[in-house]
Amino acid sequence: MRPMAGLNGARKKLSYYLTMPVVHLLAKTPATPNAISVAGFLLSVVTGILIALGYQFIAGFVILLGGYFDLLDGALARQKGQATKFGGVLDDTFDRVSESIILLGILFLFLFGTEQPFFSLIGRQWAIFLVGIALLSFPLVSHIRAKAEALGVECTVGIFTRTERVILLALGLWINQLVIILAIIILLSLVSAGQRLIYTWQITKNQAKLGR
Repeated sequence: MRPMAGLNGARKKLSYYLTMPVVHLLAKTPATPNAISVAGFLLSVVTGILIALGYQFIAGFVILLGGYFDLLDGALARQKGQATKFGGVLDDTFDRVSESIILLGILFLFLFGTEQPFFSLIGRQWAIFLVGIALLSFPLVSHIRAKAEALGVECTVGIFTRTERVILLALGLWINQLVIILAIIILLSLVSAGQRLIYTWQITKNQAKLGR
């Protein structure tokens, strides 16, 4: 799992450099981590509405901004010493609901919007079915992490996390290739879910051996 550890370290380092200048400014204001979480959630709602209405290019920028807010809330909580268990639960809840709202926006676009690339190849029905698969697979990676951490296993491995999902979705919106981007995200999400399951199995197995 050393390559995964290196990837996680790179993610944390990049997140640090991207967020800390803004976090230092926010730390001097009355802004709270929960307020930042709410703002990020509202941006996701706006993203879903923009996608449903067909404003994909603008939605690509808004989804990135919402993803940035998702990085800010945790960093601000640590900077201000305001990290709480409820804050973590609230943030995770907003993350899951936000992704669902964005996918519902995509579903509305596929149902009632103009035809997307690859519709003629796979059909509108299969593209809609793809959104259904995404609704199941997107939260899976985070769900496995939550269950593993409930067992005392720090499970941040995996090649694909929410940050990468947001970036790829923004790209898909900009280049008008949501069907193929959704397929890629689903595949990589399932791979990451498998990596986390295997990692958790290995750790819990070793813990069981040590406990005997």
